[in-house]
Amino acid sequence: MSFPTLHTSRLTLRELVPADSGTILDIHGDPEVMRWFGADPVRNRQEALKLIDTFAAWRKLPAPGTRWGICVKETGKLIGSCGLFKWNPTWRNCTLGYELARPAWGLGYMREALQAVLDYGFAEMELHRVQAEIHPNNHASIKQVLKLGFKSEGCHREQGYWAGQFHDLNCYSLLAREWSAIDHEN
Repeated sequence: MSFPTLHTSRLTLRELVPADSGTILDIHGDPEVMRWFGADPVRNRQEALKLIDTFAAWRKLPAPGTRWGICVKETGKLIGSCGLFKWNPTWRNCTLGYELARPAWGLGYMREALQAVLDYGFAEMELHRVQAEIHPNNHASIKQVLKLGFKSEGCHREQGYWAGQFHDLNCYSLLAREWSAIDHEN
């Protein structure tokens, strides 16, 4: 199965490859970027390569998902990643995850990338539901999913474990019928 490259007006969403390990280390090694990600920062290039391998393994059967590298079209620069994982094809649902390098924060790149990924998920993966689990203090991410039409469902108590402690995660979901009813230009 070939990798599904996606295009938006400003971005190309493409497969992450070993040559991206330096940038993945920069992004996933940044404690501020990783603060709410749900995993400890990567410490070296070997761990970055292992993360790329993990994302690549998602594409193999059974198909647990896809992770795209987010690149700015104009420069080709990798600025983050996003994806649909924990895919259950029988139940037609999965989980949304994403992160962005700090210099790219606040420029609307993630919303643009997530719109393309959600379009792909609902159309090509035939998803009925996409879920996002977000730390209650990650206000920017909560704002992001609410703008995309996700609805709050409540708190998963001590759902995550990173940085040596358990964390509550708020659950948000978006259904296919809700996604199709949204004006994606606003």
